[in-house]
Amino acid sequence: MDFDTITKTDLDLLEVYLRGSISAGSPLYRDVIDAMNYSLLSGGKRVRALFCMEVCRALGGKVEAALPFAAAVEMVHAYSLIHDDLPCMDDDDLRRGKPSNHKVFGEANALLAGDGLLTHAFYTLATADTGVRQGLLAVKLLAEAAGCHGMIGGQVIDLGWENRDTPAEVLEQMHRLKTGALIAVAAQLGAVAAGHTGDEELEILGDFARMVGLAFQIVDDILDATGDEQKLGKPIGSDAQQGKTTFITLYGLERSQEAVRQLTSDAIEKLYQVVAPESGKYLASLCWRLTDREN
Repeated sequence: MDFDTITKTDLDLLEVYLRGSISAGSPLYRDVIDAMNYSLLSGGKRVRALFCMEVCRALGGKVEAALPFAAAVEMVHAYSLIHDDLPCMDDDDLRRGKPSNHKVFGEANALLAGDGLLTHAFYTLATADTGVRQGLLAVKLLAEAAGCHGMIGGQVIDLGWENRDTPAEVLEQMHRLKTGALIAVAAQLGAVAAGHTGDEELEILGDFARMVGLAFQIVDDILDATGDEQKLGKPIGSDAQQGKTTFITLYGLERSQEAVRQLTSDAIEKLYQVVAPESGKYLASLCWRLTDREN
């Protein structure tokens, strides 16, 4: 199968799984279920899920075995976007071309929807049809990536350095945590779903995906400065309005684009330490396609 066919097949499987993952529950709290599904099922690139599913395939596993792991990562990602858009954070009114969660459901329900998605991610891992060791390892890895030493830590750095000149090393650390940690754990969970639980292998895959995550964030910075608001589905120039230092403000457009290319090349070399080039062909193509995306 070619790249587009594999992508569509994976995403179709994932969407069916996600649509059945959160039960309706009582009408008394239906608002929060609707708010959770509003963000979880709003589409997006599903990059993290694709890395999870395709690392599993590249290591000899079945993509279907990775679905609970991929879904859990997407739930954590959706929760983070809901909270990221809140007035107390980035105060964004648009997400993926639609009103942000809190603009539709109110701030309180949006906050609770994010909490609900985060909690349900771990329920999804805990109830996956996998071995006890794999399940516990998956919970540990996702908790670490989503917590204070991962994504949350990156968000704290982001908030703390608004309207300040951010040193390059701090900016890189922020992005490795805020963006890279969740992409890294997606790749690691794909390996776990395939039965690969060795520390060295997981560390290499984490390094691979963190490089991809940093490149992904630099592209985000480039698009925020030069992109098309219609294609992005959210306002451009928000980083400058919020007084945030970006790779563009530190290095300029040309050096930032070169950094994206170098990080992607290095990431693929790292991937090939644990995945044969033929088996990793889709993942390498995905990495390169993320460098020239428009949203």
